[in-house]
Amino acid sequence: MENIFKGKKENKSLTSIIFEKIREDILMGKYARGEKIVEAKLAEELGVSRTPVREALKQLELDGLVDNIPNRGVIVKGISKQDIQDIFTIRMAIEGIAVRWAIERMSENDLEALKEIFELMEFYTFKKDLEKIAELNTKFHETIYNATKSRYLEHVLKDFQYFMKTTRYKSLRSPGRMESALEEHREVLNAFMKKDADAAAVQAILKHVNNSKENAEKC
Repeated sequence: MENIFKGKKENKSLTSIIFEKIREDILMGKYARGEKIVEAKLAEELGVSRTPVREALKQLELDGLVDNIPNRGVIVKGISKQDIQDIFTIRMAIEGIAVRWAIERMSENDLEALKEIFELMEFYTFKKDLEKIAELNTKFHETIYNATKSRYLEHVLKDFQYFMKTTRYKSLRSPGRMESALEEHREVLNAFMKKDADAAAVQAILKHVNNSKENAEKC
């Protein structure tokens, strides 16, 4: 029986915890595309009743990560190569907007948070700590999304960051990618510090997203 309640946050429902657990397992490759998820077996493994598992699987279906097929059950869809390509294309279209809005609307605290995250990225890049770099990469971008003060844009882009988790890990394992990604984030940070929304910041973020896309295609 797996303990999924360790570190449980008070404001999270059982269904939410189970949803996040299954989503993480799907995105990190524990379940293969086309694999069947058996509700009863999963409930037994997690040590919970079938009801919250059923509700979590419904949420995953809404997110497009599984299909509930009549007479077959819940089948894993996961994230396909086409999904990744689509996400990168959409990011290229809207990350520039996010940067402009963030620079216009961000507080000094937002900028300080971005600086601190980048400094940690430098430290862990030196340490070659893939787990921490991937985590900080996500936090760096999410800090920009938060600074836009646009809940709609933030919601869309945060979802993309999560769905690309596996791709990010594979990409960062490529020779030299940790170091080049760090320099790309440095360019973005420098543009934010200069409050250059129309030129450097947009160019820097689009360069970063495009390089990530090209690197992901090689993985």
